[in-house]
Amino acid sequence: MASLSKSKIIAHRQCPKRLWLQINRPELIQISAATQVRFDEGNKVGDIARQNHQGGVFIETLNRIEALALTKEAVAKRQTIFEGAFFEEDVMIRADLLFPEKESYRLVEVKSSTGVKSYHVDDVTVQSWVMEKAGCTPTSMALAYINNQFVYQGDGNYEGLFAEADLSNQVKPNMPQVQSWVDAAKKTLSSPVEPAIEPGEQCTNPFTCDFISYCSPPEEGVEYPVEILPYGKAIAAELRGDGYKDLRDVPAERLSNPKHLKVHAATLSGQAILEIEAINQIQALPYPRYYLDFETIGFAVPIWAGTRPYMQLPFQWSCHIEQADGSITHQEFLDLSGNDPREMFAKTLIEALSTHGPVIVYNAGFEGARIKELAADFPHLSSELFAIPERFFDLLPLARNHYYHPDMKGSWSIKEVLPTIAPELDYSNLEVSDGAMAQEAYKEAIHTQTTPERKEEVRNAMLKYCEQDTIAMVKIVKAWSRP
Repeated sequence: MASLSKSKIIAHRQCPKRLWLQINRPELIQISAATQVRFDEGNKVGDIARQNHQGGVFIETLNRIEALALTKEAVAKRQTIFEGAFFEEDVMIRADLLFPEKESYRLVEVKSSTGVKSYHVDDVTVQSWVMEKAGCTPTSMALAYINNQFVYQGDGNYEGLFAEADLSNQVKPNMPQVQSWVDAAKKTLSSPVEPAIEPGEQCTNPFTCDFISYCSPPEEGVEYPVEILPYGKAIAAELRGDGYKDLRDVPAERLSNPKHLKVHAATLSGQAILEIEAINQIQALPYPRYYLDFETIGFAVPIWAGTRPYMQLPFQWSCHIEQADGSITHQEFLDLSGNDPREMFAKTLIEALSTHGPVIVYNAGFEGARIKELAADFPHLSSELFAIPERFFDLLPLARNHYYHPDMKGSWSIKEVLPTIAPELDYSNLEVSDGAMAQEAYKEAIHTQTTPERKEEVRNAMLKYCEQDTIAMVKIVKAWSRP
């Protein structure tokens, strides 16, 4: 049977089936681009945490025997230890930061989140329990997390990036429970049979499980599950309880919410619903029309002066410009130099959008917030930047309120709306097909070890993705311009 680790124990506490599959069916794991971005940020955060505490011994080796020996030696010398290794009761842990204190060590677990979460207490509890079993009981236990008010000065100094919370009073009373956690995980892994656990809230809490697609396949014969009703968790549960699985089988009188009734009607008919209000608003838009989309990145560890952790920093825009005669041109911006792209992003955007004509976006709140942040950071451009959101025409609320196609299955994401209007435009055919993948691609492109050839490939993929978002808006507006 495979040995345990802190992460495996926490996975088992979320769902025993998750741990069993992780060990026995690893080929089923599906790691999303968003999850990979989070992993990458976590690794960088760990690097900076060590950098902020000079003079420690970094137990870098992944070989268990070597790591345990090096940790034992460092403990005997009362040294500060990074990634200290302890192995007891078939459980292996690596302690992020260990600082000599009194007769033992102060344990500090490092996280890339911006606050303490409930599962963090379990993390630290497992670490402390194994250390206690190894004869090195921590004197105190803390969590270091990201201080999102930290402003990087561009000088390589990250003092102040972390805030710290003492968890000793929460961890110590919980430590006696860990033995039962370990025993339960071992029992699950000793079984040759996959645990029979139905999908539920545990599939996404506290993390989205890597096996969610495997555990929640489409139900046979259920093409439109009742769960597609927007903001309809309660009514969906009620309908399920009454034996309804497919929305097409639900009597209309069971629904009262107008949006639910619209979704229900379209699903039954198999036809899109486009209300006259959407047509009227689209037809009233003057020319030239500017179709605009942004891509942004949020670093846990800021890399540019004047930026904060997880601040959404725009690095790419795409804009299609439609004239009254129907002609369309395209402009775009993408900076992969690795330098702060924001000022040039703002300058080129101002130039491309000119001073008049509607700026059509999909979710104005996002682009509007980024433009206001740019205006605050670059006051010499503020008047031109502040003028842009005043011209916004947001397609998202228009779609939510006045359009629905059964193929959208309860989602008004542009990636769900577009195929119902222009099925030839398929995001799945793109190398970069969503925002998380764009962030991952951006980090790869600005990495110093990325070859020029690969950087060019990434650039082309990112440009195609962002351009498709604005093409999508053009297609939507054209489709809704006529009854």
